[in-house]
Amino acid sequence: MATNAIESYSQVKGKGSAMKLATLDTSAIERVMGMKGKSNNGEYKITVPQNDLDVKVDGFKIIPAMGLGTWVAFTPSPDGAMVMGDIIITETDLKPVQQEIIRQGLTSTAIHNHFVRNHPNIMFMHMGGSGSTEAMAQKAKAVLDKVREVRGGDPSKGTASSEAVSNSLDTKKLDKIIGSKAEMTKGVYKYTIGRPDVDLKEHGVKVTTFLGFNTWAAFQGTPDKAAVAGDFTMLENEVEPVLKALIENGIEVVALHNHMVHEQPRIFFLHYWGVGPAEQLAKGLRAALDQTGKKQAAPMNMKM
Repeated sequence: MATNAIESYSQVKGKGSAMKLATLDTSAIERVMGMKGKSNNGEYKITVPQNDLDVKVDGFKIIPAMGLGTWVAFTPSPDGAMVMGDIIITETDLKPVQQEIIRQGLTSTAIHNHFVRNHPNIMFMHMGGSGSTEAMAQKAKAVLDKVREVRGGDPSKGTASSEAVSNSLDTKKLDKIIGSKAEMTKGVYKYTIGRPDVDLKEHGVKVTTFLGFNTWAAFQGTPDKAAVAGDFTMLENEVEPVLKALIENGIEVVALHNHMVHEQPRIFFLHYWGVGPAEQLAKGLRAALDQTGKKQAAPMNMKM
């Protein structure tokens, strides 16, 4: 085993006893994919900022920290690694990248937008699969290589979205309203909120916050005129109240869909966009957050 392989243990069903999952050899992933990522509790993620895309929504510039980042994540599975990814594509990329995902034997699990009135138009394509760690890295690399081929270069090397955006928000006030702390990256103040109350699994393998099972909110702008974009992750009984809370507080719900197809329990994702006073937007998000994580009447497949 390589010296920087990540050890990971998990309970899997098998003859009534616990089984040790395969380890992730991060050196193999890096060697095959030709790029470095980040490790977290036995999992590994590679992120590719789409710096080549000059995307604007309602006068606000969308940079990678605002949701313009392709990612591929690996987690240990009984046969080596389960891979999950979210690939940002343009209208030109869609067909060849979709074909490459299928050619590689991966599954395309969602295709959707994150924004409305965005110019140019961009979409997000989720993919998944499982097998040996090296094979999964090869397949993921082939998909990312196809994006580079169609775009005519490495998206991370572009300059269109590499600069910081303006941010004069009162972040302490936002933290108090949201009830969490965020990270500032190039003028984008982003919250990432997990769902520890839900034991989510895809094909029996645990899906964590690190693998995209989270609610997030990214702010930029001024106290008087801010923009917020993000995802909500919801159990089936949370969809209607979360959507209602956002819309009643002036935040647009721009997409509602799945990110996975074999997950247990069922999980839905919605994407939202809001422009207005920062405090008002934060209160709207807090109202929606308050609709999640509640004890539900049976039957609900929720681990409390």
